[in-house]
Amino acid sequence: MSSTATVFPAGAPPAERFFRTSLFCLILTAVATLAATGKLDPPTALLAPLAVLYKGIRGWRGHGPEFSHRLATWLVIVYFAVFPADYLFFSRSYAAGAPNPGLYAALLAAVHLLLYVLFVRLYSAASDRDALFLALLSFAGMLAAAVLTIDTYFLALFFLYLLFAVATFLGYEMRRGAQGAVSLSLATRPGLEKRFHRALGLAALSVTLGAILFGALFFFFFPRFSAGYFGKMGLQPALMSGFSEDVELGQIGAIKKNSTVVMRVKTGQLPHSVRLRWRGIALTDFDGKRWFTRHQQRDALSMDGDGWIRPPAFPAGLRAHSVPLRYTVLLEPVATDALFAPSYVLALRGNFSREAGIAASRRTYLLMDPTASLFNPFHNYATTRYEGHSLLPQVAPALLRAAPAIYPPGLRETYLQLPALDPRVAALARQITARATTPFDKAAAIESYLKNNYAYSLDLTGRPGGDALAHFLFVTRAGHCEYFASAMTVLLRTLDIPARLVNGFLPGEYNDVGGDYIVRASDAHSWVEVYFPGYGWLTFDPTPGTVEAGTNLLGRMGAYWDWFQLSWNEWVINYDFAHQITLAQTVQRGSRSWSERARNLFDRLQQRGKERLKSWRGRHGALRFLLPVALALFLLLLNLEALRRLARRVRIEWRLRAPGAARHDPQLASLLYQEFLRLLSRRGWKHREAQTPHEFAAAIEAPGIAPAVSEFTQIYARARYGGVPCDALRLRALLAEIRAARPAR
Repeated sequence: MSSTATVFPAGAPPAERFFRTSLFCLILTAVATLAATGKLDPPTALLAPLAVLYKGIRGWRGHGPEFSHRLATWLVIVYFAVFPADYLFFSRSYAAGAPNPGLYAALLAAVHLLLYVLFVRLYSAASDRDALFLALLSFAGMLAAAVLTIDTYFLALFFLYLLFAVATFLGYEMRRGAQGAVSLSLATRPGLEKRFHRALGLAALSVTLGAILFGALFFFFFPRFSAGYFGKMGLQPALMSGFSEDVELGQIGAIKKNSTVVMRVKTGQLPHSVRLRWRGIALTDFDGKRWFTRHQQRDALSMDGDGWIRPPAFPAGLRAHSVPLRYTVLLEPVATDALFAPSYVLALRGNFSREAGIAASRRTYLLMDPTASLFNPFHNYATTRYEGHSLLPQVAPALLRAAPAIYPPGLRETYLQLPALDPRVAALARQITARATTPFDKAAAIESYLKNNYAYSLDLTGRPGGDALAHFLFVTRAGHCEYFASAMTVLLRTLDIPARLVNGFLPGEYNDVGGDYIVRASDAHSWVEVYFPGYGWLTFDPTPGTVEAGTNLLGRMGAYWDWFQLSWNEWVINYDFAHQITLAQTVQRGSRSWSERARNLFDRLQQRGKERLKSWRGRHGALRFLLPVALALFLLLLNLEALRRLARRVRIEWRLRAPGAARHDPQLASLLYQEFLRLLSRRGWKHREAQTPHEFAAAIEAPGIAPAVSEFTQIYARARYGGVPCDALRLRALLAEIRAARPAR
């Protein structure tokens, strides 16, 4: 890059165009990757790629550097004075909503500095040293992008960056090697230049694919034991909220309009009869507008020797009336410490502290409150992976009707709490359950009444006034899921039936490609848990269902994309020693299965071949005597050298029997000379490439054949190079004389 007065100056090295193009693409890819992370402020994310594209257009049109080196140095020095203001004000204000605003603001300010230095150097580049510095700055940009994101698109952009990096340094080495050498100007031969650039591009692509292949092998062979320092910081500027320590009526309506993926759960598809819910938190107290838990005491649950964390024992009556479920959860960053799992949880396992080492894993523990809600005290606003075992209660209605309505005193005190209510609420509860005699029948009647007589809506109009619940029950008769759950809980409590509101998620969309449930923020849901002695807390959901949309082509493509994201998080982001063992076992089982299948297939083909051969011999008995003849012909065909010698002699004899004009053809002289060289080579005289025909003939001094060799060479040289007609018959006679002679070497 020593000259930029024109786009490609006369006398430039052959790889000049290739080098400049690949360097520009390298810088553009790094800047685009940073902008695509979604963690930069909007002005930087928009203007940074445009600045690179603008410079690329100017460079293609032949414009030189916009800044001198002196001015560029002063611009960088001035920005160091602006850097503290960027960190304290601009970056700090943008990072205000992040979990770690100080660290996020510092990283954002550092990215601003990196991009500023890159642009100043890009607009002032005039030498090879500047080009190498730009390549290093682009690499720093890719490192910054890796810190800011772990999304799947980064993989594609990184592979693209790797391709341009290989091409850039390949072009640089070609240019550096051509300096001071006399080379053909490719600009005068466009066709040759295209082939040259195509060859360089193919070489760069081959090296890149090889690096990706071997890098993938090394990655899976050497697993990661930690997500890294910055991976624990959780630099997300915005987190989904709504699962804090309380739930206000009308709060979930805004969340359900958000389609952001909250978690992916790997498990088998369950029948619709099973009430699968991803339970988060259970709330006990209601003040008329808001649900909360008055007592926040939480007990620590430590892991056992196998790494499992096991909550206290559940009601014994559920063991024989439940469906077991095993699952793996990839929980995205959410603004809560709650863990989501189906009830009842038997065991959970995961590196919740996200620290490396066996000792750190042993220090991992969870917290559980009196409502059996589980919390991660190490929550760090990063993607969390854990696996678990749960029981999904499937108790028959007859057993629940027979359960005695005798509740412990502490349970009644906590789960029968009610604020001052509109008298119509208790009257409505008695009206709905007038014909019900057991707590189960009353709960089922209220659930059915709310489902069939009220409408589900996310767009509520009008003001609820001081009593939002009464406004829902007697005025609007429509609302979000938390209105339905609150109504059922309150109606049950007016009937002295312990109940509580639970906040979590619906099962989500089942992806049959990946075998996982895609749970989005729009799947946020509230439902009710009712207590039955001997069976514990069981789920009731009074919210009316919605009609599921059919799957179209875009939905099917989205399923495959989600499967890829699930695999990316499972086998790349969360890849560890346990995954390595699983992968090795899978490969071992697969290789054993494939080898066994191949062996069985070979045995079947061998047996089938034997049967067909026997059948053929039985139908063609007379042909069995031809097998020895066929075998002899086959052995003859194996002697390819003898066949080639025979073919050469036949060809020469055929040309010699042609008319006289054809016998004087110089090509016939060449054929005879090749036979001449092969004959002498077998006698021990090897013709070297540097020898002329006369030098080779002079080196042969054997009295028996030297005169014939000399005459043969003279006739061949005159016919081949002197334009004299070839005396092919004489050459054949001399070959026969040489072949018949037996000289001593």
